[in-house]
Amino acid sequence: MYDELKNAENRVVGLKQLLRSLEEETVLTVYLADDAEEHIKERILYAIGEMEVHIVNVETMKELGEVCGIDVSAACAGIIEN
Repeated sequence: MYDELKNAENRVVGLKQLLRSLEEETVLTVYLADDAEEHIKERILYAIGEMEVHIVNVETMKELGEVCGIDVSAACAGIIEN
């Protein structure tokens, strides 16, 4: 289900990297964990604003971290342009 993120060459993981990429308008898809803290989700959604970015909800932060191949949970991740 998350093969696109798992196999992406250009991805960012974590709030700081994702916000920076959103600021640069290079994000194509955002993956957002449903159990992430509300203020984190709000910051991401605010940064997306009117941009045409596809948002994919992931059930848990743990699952998102595993898909990204990291040993910790992740609240968010994104696929960015080449």
